[in-house]
Amino acid sequence: MSAHDLSNLGAGFTHEAFGSQAMFRVALEALSYPGRCMTVSHDAEVPQTGHPASAALLLALLDSDCTLWLSPSLANSDAAAWLRFHTGCQLVSHVDQAMFAWVAAGDAMPALASFSQGSDNAPDQSATCVLDLPLLDAKARSESGAAQWSLKGPGIQDVNHVSVDGLAADFLAQWTTNHASFPRGVDLFLASAQQLVGLPRTTSIQLSGGL
Repeated sequence: MSAHDLSNLGAGFTHEAFGSQAMFRVALEALSYPGRCMTVSHDAEVPQTGHPASAALLLALLDSDCTLWLSPSLANSDAAAWLRFHTGCQLVSHVDQAMFAWVAAGDAMPALASFSQGSDNAPDQSATCVLDLPLLDAKARSESGAAQWSLKGPGIQDVNHVSVDGLAADFLAQWTTNHASFPRGVDLFLASAQQLVGLPRTTSIQLSGGL
């Protein structure tokens, strides 16, 4: 990374410990209550490419021991240099090497089965993926093209509803397989510009008719 590259990178959290702790709490609550839209507030100077909420989340989660796979739009942008500089993470070119992955809106999401699944004895060794979406709303809606989901599982009292757009047509089939592989499987964060929704592997997703 050249001195010119460094001079153009935005800053991380003003107070690294406080900023990271705040984002850890957001991430924990998002995974503890699947389907709940968590608003992300931070003061980091995030990259121009990728959703700000995703950048702030990964800024908090990554460190020098972590491997990160980026989708093409992110791998060829300021996002890669920003995360590498501020976290020391190791960028990898193959999804099965990644502990974390970030997929930009509009980029193809690799098959969930291609990521590290962990094992029955070490389920924590599976990958965590962050997906940027053009639409993310914590209720079922009827916008054209938006998938309307009903979520059930641990952390959900009855059922939660989420509308999403921008995922592959076979995503729910992949998720059903991912969910059935518990305790193995991938955990996801869905992101809009300023919000996150957690989808742990324990969550069941079905299409709903809207409310």
